[in-house]
Amino acid sequence: MERVIGTVVRGLRGPIINQGDAIEEIVVDTVLHAASVEGFDIQDKDIVAVTESVVARAQGNYVTMDHIASDVKNKFGDETIGVIFPILSRNRFANCLSGIAKGAKKIVLMLSYPSDEVGNHLVDLDTLDEKGINPWSDVLTEATFREHFGYNKHTFTGVDYIDYYKSLVEAEGISCEVIFANDPKAILAHTKHVLACDIHTRQRTKRILRANGAETVYSLDNILSESIDGSGYNEAYGLLGSNKATETSVKLFPRNCQPIVDKIQASLKEKTGKNVEVMIYGDGAFKDPVGKIWELADPVVSPAYTSGLDGTPNEVKLKYLADNNFADLKGEELKQAISDYITNKEDDLVGAMEAQGTTPRQLTDLIGSLSDLTSGSGDKGTPMIYIQGYFDNYTK
Repeated sequence: MERVIGTVVRGLRGPIINQGDAIEEIVVDTVLHAASVEGFDIQDKDIVAVTESVVARAQGNYVTMDHIASDVKNKFGDETIGVIFPILSRNRFANCLSGIAKGAKKIVLMLSYPSDEVGNHLVDLDTLDEKGINPWSDVLTEATFREHFGYNKHTFTGVDYIDYYKSLVEAEGISCEVIFANDPKAILAHTKHVLACDIHTRQRTKRILRANGAETVYSLDNILSESIDGSGYNEAYGLLGSNKATETSVKLFPRNCQPIVDKIQASLKEKTGKNVEVMIYGDGAFKDPVGKIWELADPVVSPAYTSGLDGTPNEVKLKYLADNNFADLKGEELKQAISDYITNKEDDLVGAMEAQGTTPRQLTDLIGSLSDLTSGSGDKGTPMIYIQGYFDNYTK
């Protein structure tokens, strides 16, 4: 029978995951139950994607603001701390900032502008142009920023993050000075002791700071990279990838994930005879055209995945073949020519005109984005995603 459907993506409803749950067993049982109820067959090269949140919940990988404060105090002592380049997020950073402030004597908070690194804007570019301000060279005080731009609330959350972040620090009984700059060196006029809170550019930020006289330099992946008084931790990412759990705690990114995906794959192989690929995913990447926000607030899209998900797609562009290589063909003859071309395509198409525009990103980044958009971040209740036909092409 001719197949008329390619990739199929299903969000799987599972139980609410709690600390201590056997996440591997829950995932396998959820997949098998869904296949039975919905009537689909498990096949080789299907993909199971599990959101990082439920993995971390099962691990009990949580820390309190007191744990954060203790680690910050250990690392910075009584020095004024420059907290630079945080993203603007109640979920991702507010509790972290409260914990940092709890362990500090004074904070100078340096915000990037016009937006943070994931696209949350404090002010739009057109307004910068109108005011004649260059965000790459101009350092603004809070008063100067307000004089030029006034008070602006976030498009989606309705929060003025300048006031909000400042109030979180001051709620811990310490002083908070706010400045705006995109050059890491700007903080060094205020303190030589810096906590870099950017995610994907943190190594560059730390390198610049150290090369220009900073005395103490850490980034968020250095905070809670080991347990504090029995707390959770993440040796690779620390506070990066954390989310607000309660008013006084955060859930960290999951740790030691490779054994989890390997065990899920082995169990599904044992129970079905099929080789299913497995990955854990966090934020994907999608730019909202209204708010201009990228996701990518996690340090990586996938902290662990099985070997079949390594690499990038190796695809050709059907419309290019139809418009160029086989422009003189139509109908069944064109279909056969394109099918033959795909069947005999080279193993590495990098640089080939036939492959242009085929998005040769990492498979885990593409699949993670697909999974993240499917599961959403609200009340869908589908923390596991089952994908079929992802590796199929026009000839299958």
